[in-house]
Amino acid sequence: MVVDYEASGLSQQRFCDQRGVPLKTFVRYLARQREEQAGKNGGQRWVAVEVAAKGRDVGELCIVLDGGRRIEVNRGFDAETLRRLMVALERA
Repeated sequence: MVVDYEASGLSQQRFCDQRGVPLKTFVRYLARQREEQAGKNGGQRWVAVEVAAKGRDVGELCIVLDGGRRIEVNRGFDAETLRRLMVALERA
């Protein structure tokens, strides 16, 4: 349900109304789920992102990490290769 909520773009209240779930219950479950994920991911957290206008000299998706690391991919990229790259960068 958390994945559905995050992909929905809806407010928590609207999402709960559509699903018939009490908001208080959903918020408690969402917080628990995020705490568990943070523990599994070594404390990783969500960060702010900026959507840049097209036409800049960058790939279609560009991620700039702490320390200046930059990952750019274009449409049709190989997701498995990107996953392996990110795992390697996390170890570095």
